[in-house]
Amino acid sequence: MRQYCVFQRIPAVLLLAVLSSAVHAQGEAPRLFPANAATNVNPDTHLVLEFSAPPTLGTSGLIRVFDANDAALIDTLDLSVPPSPHPNGRAPRSTEAERQRLAAATQMSDFQVNVIGGVEFHFFPIIVRGNRATLYLHNNRLQYGRKYRVQIDPGVLKTAAGDAVRVADWTFTTKPAALPPSAERVVVAADGSGDFDTVQGAIDFAPANPVRRLTIFIERGRYEEIVYLAGKANITIRGEDRETVQVGYPNNSAFNPPRGGPSRRPAFSIQNATAIQLSTFTINNYFIGQAEALLVRGQQIVIDRMTLNGSGDALTTYGTLYMVDSKLTGDGDTILGYAALFCLRCEVHSTGPFTWTRTPKDAHGNVFVDSTFIAVDEPLPWTVNADGTGQIASKVLARLPRNGSAGAPNANFPYAEMVLINARVSGVPPEGFGPIEAAPGFDSSNVKFWEFNTTDLQGRPVDVSRRHPVTRQLSRPGDAKTIDAYSTPQFVLNGWTPVVQ
Repeated sequence: MRQYCVFQRIPAVLLLAVLSSAVHAQGEAPRLFPANAATNVNPDTHLVLEFSAPPTLGTSGLIRVFDANDAALIDTLDLSVPPSPHPNGRAPRSTEAERQRLAAATQMSDFQVNVIGGVEFHFFPIIVRGNRATLYLHNNRLQYGRKYRVQIDPGVLKTAAGDAVRVADWTFTTKPAALPPSAERVVVAADGSGDFDTVQGAIDFAPANPVRRLTIFIERGRYEEIVYLAGKANITIRGEDRETVQVGYPNNSAFNPPRGGPSRRPAFSIQNATAIQLSTFTINNYFIGQAEALLVRGQQIVIDRMTLNGSGDALTTYGTLYMVDSKLTGDGDTILGYAALFCLRCEVHSTGPFTWTRTPKDAHGNVFVDSTFIAVDEPLPWTVNADGTGQIASKVLARLPRNGSAGAPNANFPYAEMVLINARVSGVPPEGFGPIEAAPGFDSSNVKFWEFNTTDLQGRPVDVSRRHPVTRQLSRPGDAKTIDAYSTPQFVLNGWTPVVQ
């Protein structure tokens, strides 16, 4: 299993947190964030305990948060409840039908549940990274202008020396009031110095359709959270720095199996949204399998100078998307494409097929201009044995395996479209595309697997003489109009002229 990334930056506020008599253990006492008796805390805060050595996570005990004014119980995390049917993200079976049967045999309430953006997800109530244990309260339980008291039972955490940690009277007070709904810019900062501590907190604040475009600015830091943006418009989410703003979560179809409604397996989802822009940060999914970094279902979505690190189906797309100067890494069917997607100067790395293109009729599909495709010469991660060997998959640019029984609607997606203009490739097999598994009655005449001027990384023309017979090589001057049209976002994106904010 892929190891989680461990982010070493410790916020200054956390380093300066002062421990009072609130925490009792036979050995050391951890530093707290928010600090004991802190004020002006954002209501979307996580709770962090930092030790001098990695703590041990227990399997029982309660974390409770009370309103300090009237002693009302505000939130409870019960460590005896498992996070998910498969907390390690690995299921013994992997077909879609088997995952659905697994979900049908259990209830959401059998496991940890957090409501994120109006949708129930399984989640980890505590994540230990190095010397820090981060406690994730249920979303939207804390309010502005209230004082809270935290109690943590001894079974929840132990120090490296084996001493039980008990928190008896850890208090903090939230900010007196929320920002006005008319705000045009909000700041997310993991150290508590911004308007929100979490990306989801800022998204929950955002009006469904602000009169003026709202910018959510994310300061440098690690944001380990499932992010779910649904039913909103006219928002830009911008990172301070592409490399050091890391948003992500360990999530996949085993950890959050299908239960009807929207897919719950991505780290970051955009659902039924319009005019959303993501700029200059990284999204990670720390699990393997069917594990998107990003799923988009929306219109006029801009992905600008982003880094997306997922596994199978690392980027799933519906609607209209403009992606520019971005990098995508995945483990096969790295783009699961239902959308009209125009990629300019993008880079895709994959250990398996780069795309499974599922373009619907009367729409455009995956179009790449001046983009790069690099095949990663490694086995599919879920097949890796103890000695490092495993299944090596074909790194074709696009494939059309039969998806369902013969004669089923879209069994082969006969209108699949992937067009490459001036692509650079490395490690792509000579056939370039395929297999195309023809069900009875399948007509491939509408499949558009087209290329113009595909070269290697040094700019030398690649040998296309063994390309799959369904594919077509475009050339000038005969195909000049087609090449020029597909080089234009407006043609691909149903007349939309994308503008990067």
